[in-house]
Amino acid sequence: MSILRVAWRNLWRNRRRTGITFAAMSVGMALVIVTLCLLLGVKRDLLYAATSLSVGQVQIHNPAYLDSRSIYDDVKEARGILASARGSGIAAAPRSLGAGLILKDANSAGARLWGVSPAAEREVSDLPTHLWRGAFLPDLPEGKMVLGRKLAKILDAQVGSEVAVVARAADGSTGNELFRVVGILECAGEMLDRSAAIIHQQDFASLFSLEDRTHQIVLHTRGRLSPEEIIAAVSQSLGNSRAKTWREFLPIVSDLFNAFNKLLFITGSVFFLAAGLGVLNTMLMSTYDRIPEFGLVKALGAGPVRIVMEVAAEALMLGVMSTLAGGTAGCLLAWYFQGHPIDLSRIAPEGLHASGIAFAPWWAADVDPGWICVPVAKMLVISLLAALYPAVKAARLDPVKAMRHT
Repeated sequence: MSILRVAWRNLWRNRRRTGITFAAMSVGMALVIVTLCLLLGVKRDLLYAATSLSVGQVQIHNPAYLDSRSIYDDVKEARGILASARGSGIAAAPRSLGAGLILKDANSAGARLWGVSPAAEREVSDLPTHLWRGAFLPDLPEGKMVLGRKLAKILDAQVGSEVAVVARAADGSTGNELFRVVGILECAGEMLDRSAAIIHQQDFASLFSLEDRTHQIVLHTRGRLSPEEIIAAVSQSLGNSRAKTWREFLPIVSDLFNAFNKLLFITGSVFFLAAGLGVLNTMLMSTYDRIPEFGLVKALGAGPVRIVMEVAAEALMLGVMSTLAGGTAGCLLAWYFQGHPIDLSRIAPEGLHASGIAFAPWWAADVDPGWICVPVAKMLVISLLAALYPAVKAARLDPVKAMRHT
């Protein structure tokens, strides 16, 4: 305890220098925590937009389908894959995909028609709740349709509008059906917004004269398993089908995701470098001012270890105080931004877009205790490391020369 009392006293011998260093480190700690939590919020939103709206963690296709987009290139092992996935506790949803023309009054537009199972879709994606207006499809086939927001605007369609769909059926005939619009999607990405027309899978089969044809199987565990673990769980049932992770479907988004990891590292490194230099400067100046004192203490019999421990204790105290003050302020600010996101609607009223993925026009922090503990621990380590040089320098002083120092 004597070392701590002496260290505390010495720390405040020059209140201005210690106060400035304490303030700088505290503000820096608060800013780094807020910045990390905001960047984590972007990562969370990026992963959510990439996997939870339409793509899922893993998609399974007939290898030829991704090149041809033909309704004939369906997943041959669909039933076995679905059974295998669900048996492993993995949510799985089949989708049938085809192209068609949608008409409403004098307006028309090409669309990508999705045939989905509404109950299964609710398990693997948030599209059923990601609605601008109206509701999602009912569980039974009732001739209902959900449109992408921009597609609805092109057609001048509203909830309750009746639209006609014309498509080339699998048997070579022309399929045509009437559908009632029951919902319009919120901004969910360029492809979905401009071309998505979602109908019940049985309505799709009737329109395209296709029975039990699945072109895409989406797998999702809400983060419980990694994409690679999901593929491993269903690999034996794949047969000739191909499983790909969301990173393969959205390489640019994947690169952005990785870039944020590097940005988190760079942001933390710059701050900790500055903090370390601040502690080093304070300890060096303190050591220089107390050279005669260290000489006297050594002459009275104090060993190098005690002097090193004393200087290290000063740095540790400074680091602990700065960490507590800055960490508390940073956590409070981060929690505020988590509950009160930064509104970006003025600069992006229709949301933000990256590689065809849409983001909500607000920026919320993600307060992760694990990430907050990392800068706190690093601050204490940096404080001790920064004190080593002045501590060793003080321990190696010659007592006689030190006492004569002015």
